[in-house]
Amino acid sequence: MATEHSTQILAPRWLIPVAPQDVVLEDHAVVVRDGEIEAILPRDQARARLGAGDWIDLPEHALIPGLINGHTHAAMSLMRGMADDLPLMTWLENHIWPVEGQMLGMDFVRDGSMLAMLEMIRGGTTCLADMYFFPEAAIEAVVESGMRGVFGIVVIDAPNPWSADPEEALAKGIDLIDTWRRHPRVDFALAPHAPYTVGDAALTRVRTIGDQLDLPIHMHVHETAHEVDQAVAETGERPLARLDRLGLLNEHLVAVHMTQLTDGEIERLAQRGAHVLHSPQSNLKLASGFCPVARLLEAGVNVGLGTDGAASNNDLDMFDEMRTAALVGKYVHGDASAVTAHQALHMATLGGARAFGLDDRVGSIEPGKRADLVAVNLDEPETQPVFDPVSTLIYSASRRQVSDVWVDGKALLRHGRLRHLDARAIIERAKAWRAPILEIRNAL
Repeated sequence: MATEHSTQILAPRWLIPVAPQDVVLEDHAVVVRDGEIEAILPRDQARARLGAGDWIDLPEHALIPGLINGHTHAAMSLMRGMADDLPLMTWLENHIWPVEGQMLGMDFVRDGSMLAMLEMIRGGTTCLADMYFFPEAAIEAVVESGMRGVFGIVVIDAPNPWSADPEEALAKGIDLIDTWRRHPRVDFALAPHAPYTVGDAALTRVRTIGDQLDLPIHMHVHETAHEVDQAVAETGERPLARLDRLGLLNEHLVAVHMTQLTDGEIERLAQRGAHVLHSPQSNLKLASGFCPVARLLEAGVNVGLGTDGAASNNDLDMFDEMRTAALVGKYVHGDASAVTAHQALHMATLGGARAFGLDDRVGSIEPGKRADLVAVNLDEPETQPVFDPVSTLIYSASRRQVSDVWVDGKALLRHGRLRHLDARAIIERAKAWRAPILEIRNAL
């Protein structure tokens, strides 16, 4: 694309708008003006009316909305592969938290986040919902990369390198929100870590501030059976019931993982308009359990999709995540028609956008929305012949077939080449963290 402030026409072989769902348009074009989707027209009409614009031909490509990684810890890319093949609490308490306690800081988070941006852009992700300490450093990385982000203000009862207590975390978060609130690609959420690490007093404060500022509440909930069983043993109350009692089970809640759900809890989530964020690969790798996605969708619960962090996945590949979500959903439900390819793509785009209140701007290809778009080249041996481009995207294509990525109409990736980031410099900075992390890990 020549410039963000001109008219561009993207003409793919297949246009997959996501809204309306289950629609695929052939021989259509998307008109982009000043970073906004202005119109969707048949290709011939677009050429006749707007022939003077910057025409971008995508002859064997599917054009989809930018993928939204609805749950990740971007800076944890620096801990990729550091502690594998372990259950969640062993992984956290004996490996991740000790390293974070000594390594966390602005430089660590910025370098790790830049590495994550590099990986995500190349894989067609245009927006992430991040949950990590030192969010100011992650914001800098996202702004520099050209991506879009929702930044969680992490609240946890234990002192950590970013905040001594929940009150300090919330105070810092409010300052950050005030500083960045006018930036068009920066949004915020409150991010209490989990029910087992945040007490009632802090959660009540989170609810109050969230209501005042109209912010999503991004939180790990019912991630494992152990978490739920321990809460019941100690308090007689399941974590989701506790959140309900504290006034947090509503349309602002973005509950991540949710592998342990009763029918009654699913019904309550639907009634209250809460959202679920599904991270199937991380759940599989940590043996945390299976989120009942098909049942949630049947009940009317909005479901988004995220990779979790690269320390527990071990990648930020949303194509792989979509495929896994569809395949695992079929197995868990015992039905090959459960969690279809279209539903998987919806979760990775509009589902994530709705969860974080961004669906008026992104998540689908519709006039009036921002031009966050991804072109996937299907003219490869692995994806030919094409009978259904959505099925091909979910079950056959890989992130390596992403050829072009635009955010706000600005090209971040063109013909498979990064337009703005220095990949080599980012990788070298990331590699420099290996030795100090290894020294800490070996001393544990």
